[in-house]
Amino acid sequence: MSQTVTRALRLLTELGEGDRSLEQLAHVLDVHKTTALRLLQSLEEARFVYRDAGYRYHLGAGLFALSSLALEQRGIRHTAAPHLAELNAETGQTVHLAAYEGGEVVYIDKYDSRHPVRMYSRIGLRAALHNTAVAKVLLADLPEAERRRVVEGVEFTVHTPHTITSPEALLAELDKVTAQGWAEDHAEHESFINCIAAPIRDASGRAVAAASISVPDVVLPYERVLELLPRLLAATRAISADAGSPPAAS
Repeated sequence: MSQTVTRALRLLTELGEGDRSLEQLAHVLDVHKTTALRLLQSLEEARFVYRDAGYRYHLGAGLFALSSLALEQRGIRHTAAPHLAELNAETGQTVHLAAYEGGEVVYIDKYDSRHPVRMYSRIGLRAALHNTAVAKVLLADLPEAERRRVVEGVEFTVHTPHTITSPEALLAELDKVTAQGWAEDHAEHESFINCIAAPIRDASGRAVAAASISVPDVVLPYERVLELLPRLLAATRAISADAGSPPAAS
């Protein structure tokens, strides 16, 4: 990848965290302000960034249009939408849809809880591979050789006392997920959040996505979250059927 493209992508990633001044963006790139300004002007012309009256830069409408097109191209998102919306309405809890691509698990849809306590997550955000339920579901479905390769490359960042911290432990957890057909995040990524997830399969029988229910423990304790599993499994089986999966594979 060329240095110019790499720098432009770095600017967009930085602006994804919030508005920035020219000086801040030049510092991020470790370049002179004139170099950063040239890049920003090119991005402005493409409507990928814009500068406000206070001379601070923001992500532009061009990126929003691209992100919408990217989501439009994900057929499983449309197939899943009515089922996940119903699951969200029935349970009142946060529902996520995630997919595996290029060694990463990415959230591609989200339905917010109706409770005041909300999940910090958004469409396009990557899910940690070692301590989120959606990632466990999708990794567990990989061919064994690829699963081991991906797990060996995981950075086992510790987020809570329950976080999985080694390849061996994660592989054992993935074997468990394969056997039972669903995964959990029992306060592994955030100490106050419990989550359950299940696979969505297409006509090939492979997991093309994972759906999850995430609940803060101030709303429901862990044991009550597990009581939502039948509803989650019913939803993912219905989505899988609509996606062409044979009943035996769902």
